[in-house]
Amino acid sequence: MAAVDIRDNLLGISWVDSSWIPILNSGSVLDYFSERSNPFYDRTCNNEVVKMQRLTLEHLNQMVGVEYILLHAQEPILFIIRKQQRQSPTQVIPLADYYIIAGVIYQAPDLGSVINSRVLTAVHGIQSAFDEAMSYCRYHPSKGYWWHFKDHEEQDKVKPKAKRKEEPSSIFQRQRVDALLLDLRQKFPPKFVQQKSGEKPVPVDQTKKEAEPIPETVKSEEKETTKNVQQIVSTKGPPEKRMRLQ
Repeated sequence: MAAVDIRDNLLGISWVDSSWIPILNSGSVLDYFSERSNPFYDRTCNNEVVKMQRLTLEHLNQMVGVEYILLHAQEPILFIIRKQQRQSPTQVIPLADYYIIAGVIYQAPDLGSVINSRVLTAVHGIQSAFDEAMSYCRYHPSKGYWWHFKDHEEQDKVKPKAKRKEEPSSIFQRQRVDALLLDLRQKFPPKFVQQKSGEKPVPVDQTKKEAEPIPETVKSEEKETTKNVQQIVSTKGPPEKRMRLQ
């Protein structure tokens, strides 16, 4: 299982043998690539059979199976080796490409891996941009949505702080608060009332008693007024008679 995992992840590894770098050329690059410690080399290929039988590389055209060929050479820096499946002397199927730069061997990624990597990189960048944008978004019921960037914070620190005016509440907040206060007043009526500013609060029961006159005292006051009227009338006596003129 470990060998399978290594082969599946060949795009992320490299291999180099420093002893071959000074003598590396077009004639020795395939021998360098066929080293047993090279993880990119398949030992069951036709190149290994030709090497064991001490034949030339021209015999590969007459064989069927996996083989390695030198596709391009730019001595002494760049060499490109292709792995291909030979089905006939004139028909081959490319399997993978390997490039050697300054003696270090890498596997060239296929088109699907390149597209997958670029798409993942783009999606990661877009997701990071959305996450950063959401971190600057702010919301308040009275203001709504707005953007708050770090540059504004730095500018606010540099500028002298001025007194901020208290923003008035919205119509929604006032109406809603009034309704809540009215509901609370009905459920929990006040026990003390301050009639004038500066005076001590007075219990509500006491103010009600002072406002409403007691019925007994009213009746007594009415009786006293009627008695006084009767006394005044009795003291005056009958009216005087006037003399008639003859």
